[in-house]
Amino acid sequence: MADRMTAEELLKWISSQKRRDKNKQLRIVRVRTPGRDMTMAHVIGTSVREVYRNLGLHIGVHAGEDHTGETIGIMKFTPWECTVPAADISLKSAHVEIGFMDRFNGTVIILGSREEVRTALENIRSFFRDDLHFHVCDIEES
Repeated sequence: MADRMTAEELLKWISSQKRRDKNKQLRIVRVRTPGRDMTMAHVIGTSVREVYRNLGLHIGVHAGEDHTGETIGIMKFTPWECTVPAADISLKSAHVEIGFMDRFNGTVIILGSREEVRTALENIRSFFRDDLHFHVCDIEES
């Protein structure tokens, strides 16, 4: 096995002249290989207003709503289209709201009481693990 690169060595390699095109422009291409994974399931306990603002949960359809004190549940999936059934399961299995759903990057954020958010995440995790045979992560809480 080859030695691992340090962060500094990686940055030096990326920015080297070999990685530049004929116009001396650095080109970076983001490539993802979708698997069958639920790579993050996290419950954030009672939140303050700044958390909602930083996540952008106070704009759009949630404009004017005050979710201060609610729990946030965050999930990440590949393939990204899994956000649609995850959102559906969350709404059908617990009294939660969809705070954000990004079907292009595989992220779902749900809002509600701690118990309801935890219940929704457990049901989503069970469905993806047992019915779709995905690799799933543990549910973490903070």
